[in-house]
Amino acid sequence: MKKILIAGIDEAGRGSAIGPLVMAAVLVDKTQEEQLIELQVRDSKELSKKERERLAKEIKKIVEKYAIVKITAKELNELMPMRSLNEIEAMKAAHLIQGIGVKPAILIVDSPDIIADNFAKRIKKYLPFNLIIKAEHFADKVYAAVSAASILAKVARDSEIETLKKYYGEIGSGYWHDPLTKSFVEKWTAKHGKLPSCARAYWQPNIRTLDKQLQKTLEEF
Repeated sequence: MKKILIAGIDEAGRGSAIGPLVMAAVLVDKTQEEQLIELQVRDSKELSKKERERLAKEIKKIVEKYAIVKITAKELNELMPMRSLNEIEAMKAAHLIQGIGVKPAILIVDSPDIIADNFAKRIKKYLPFNLIIKAEHFADKVYAAVSAASILAKVARDSEIETLKKYYGEIGSGYWHDPLTKSFVEKWTAKHGKLPSCARAYWQPNIRTLDKQLQKTLEEF
C-alpha cells in the first residue's frame, strides 16, 4: 500500500540581527506523524536547548526524510534588494521540497505573510509541479510535522551561532533583544566603521546602529 506523505516546513532566525535564517522540512506518513505526537514535539520556542537537541535526534530517526537549508546573512544581504524576506523564504521552501526528492500529498507550512494563504501562492511559483499547500499562522503549534521542522531548524541555527562565536567571540543569541548581541554589533561597528559580515544589512536595528556610528564619526571631524 502506497504511503500518504505529509511535509512540514518551518524556520528559525527570521527576526535575528546576526546569523543565518535556517529552514527545515520533514516528510512523514501517518504512523510517523503519530510517533512525533507521542514524542511530544512542539514549537521549538517552547523548549529548552537541551530538549530541542534531544528531540532533534529522535525526529531524524522517525521521519521518512528531512532536509535543512541555511541562508547566511551574506546571501540574505545579496537577495533582499531584489526580494522580500517572505519571497526568499518561499523560494527556499520550494527548494527544500524538491531537495527531499519525494512529492508529498500535502505541504503544511508556517506562514509569515499577513494573509496566510499568500505564502502558499508564493511557494507554488517556484515549484515545477502542482502541490496542495496549507499555509497557516502558528502551524508549528498545531501540526506535528511543522513542529518537528521547527525543532530541526532551531537546532541547526544554534549550531551555526556557536560556529560564529568561535570567530567573533561572544555574540549572544543573534537577536537584538539579547544585550550580548546588541553590545557586539555596537562595539564592532564602532571599531570597524561597518557591520560584521554575519549581520543582516537590511535589518532596521543594524541600519540604525551603523547610521548612528557614521554620524558620530562625521561629528568628530
